[in-house]
Amino acid sequence: MFQLSRTVCSSMTDRNARLKLFSAIQLMQDCSEFWKTSEPAFKQCLEDNRAAQLLVYRQLEILRVPSLYEELTCRTWVFDCKGANGFRNTIICDAEGKPCYVSWSQGAFVNAGSGRLFRIPHEVMQQLQLEPKHEMTYLPRKIELPCSPAISLPEIAVQRNDIDYNQHVNNAQYIRMALEYLPSGFEIAAVRVEYKRPARYGSRLQAFMREGDGTLCVVLRESGADCCIIEFRRAQHAQAPGWFAW
Repeated sequence: MFQLSRTVCSSMTDRNARLKLFSAIQLMQDCSEFWKTSEPAFKQCLEDNRAAQLLVYRQLEILRVPSLYEELTCRTWVFDCKGANGFRNTIICDAEGKPCYVSWSQGAFVNAGSGRLFRIPHEVMQQLQLEPKHEMTYLPRKIELPCSPAISLPEIAVQRNDIDYNQHVNNAQYIRMALEYLPSGFEIAAVRVEYKRPARYGSRLQAFMREGDGTLCVVLRESGADCCIIEFRRAQHAQAPGWFAW
């Protein structure tokens, strides 16, 4: 397990002084990145083989949204590793140790040069510290789109600031983009994200939305191929917001 402490500062909050979902996911991402320093054999294996772990799925449940100046602790650990895929939990807790966000994710190991899947050697996997899965509802990785008509949304031009060191759009940026399409007053209880194809600088993403039973699904697509599907689930106590006219 690796943990990272952070104080909620103004740059991380929205206009109501509450932690942005984008900022929470960035914190999870940073914690997962630093986790590699706690597993030297694994880290060295990736470096020696020019391999990276790319996120293919994340499920996130929001239990409570922290406010400005709260002290948070983000913890992450791997609960399974199978060949070319790793599975982890990441949790953000408040100062009292109560979970605010709970998440599980799946990543694929990919060779940076060839783009092909890279299988972690058995001897390296044997050295990984695996910990029990966090108790939560584990939904399927495949997101089934609702059958409702697709609503066309404004196109997105991928900017330089959207790109990370893997030379494509950072996983948190897709969620930031999709959040802009949610109607005002839509309170999020959970998010699922299926990453399918990386978008790069200069890409122009077509966006579509479908409404399900308590959910809104945003699809970001380039040249007819899905790059990312984001499912937002509405908090049960929240009223259904009115639609914007795009």
